[in-house]
Amino acid sequence: MVKQVATNVVWHEGEISRVDRYEILRQKGATIWFTGLSGSGKSTIAVALETALHAMGKLSYRLDGDNVRLGINKNLGFSETDRKENIRRIGEIAKLFGDGGTIALSSFISPYKVDREEVRKLHEAADLPFVEVHVDCALSIAENRDPKGLYKKARAGKIKNFTGIDDPYEAPDNPEIHLRTDKMTLQQEVDAIINYLISHEIIRKEYFTRASDSVAATG
Repeated sequence: MVKQVATNVVWHEGEISRVDRYEILRQKGATIWFTGLSGSGKSTIAVALETALHAMGKLSYRLDGDNVRLGINKNLGFSETDRKENIRRIGEIAKLFGDGGTIALSSFISPYKVDREEVRKLHEAADLPFVEVHVDCALSIAENRDPKGLYKKARAGKIKNFTGIDDPYEAPDNPEIHLRTDKMTLQQEVDAIINYLISHEIIRKEYFTRASDSVAATG
């Protein structure tokens, strides 16, 4: 847990509550945390899920690993220390989205269990749903996909501290959702997440058909 450095600071409550915001949006805020190897399919699933939720009239926002590193985390590299800070910051951002009533779709390799658990605890303390999604596939398949050519560079020694090659990936022990992207279709993956959101009353069931149709149309 990061130590509070600034002193004489107090949380300032407003007059509009979280429930007030949820009533406007007709949904609950939550964080869907996609974790897995590079090339496992995290961003692909998040984009499809965002499309499905939009068709359902539900507000979500993608927090993608590369996008965040081009902005708020542009001063961080890929050392273990920087990776930890990267995840800590995005966990705080995702929590704010959830408090505002938005479903945050966070796609990060986030290779270390302890860092993901810190983000979970952050959400639990704020009474916000945290849904860990293990986007799982064999390293050989992720490496064969290699959409950015990163594995090839890592194998050639051009990229250091690359997860799965010279840096470890610690898979979740008990994720809320486990997706095998080498065995499931994109539709099945999105349906599994939406079914979870429905069963846990984060979104309303009557919109499910529209969501499934939207993914089929784009898939």
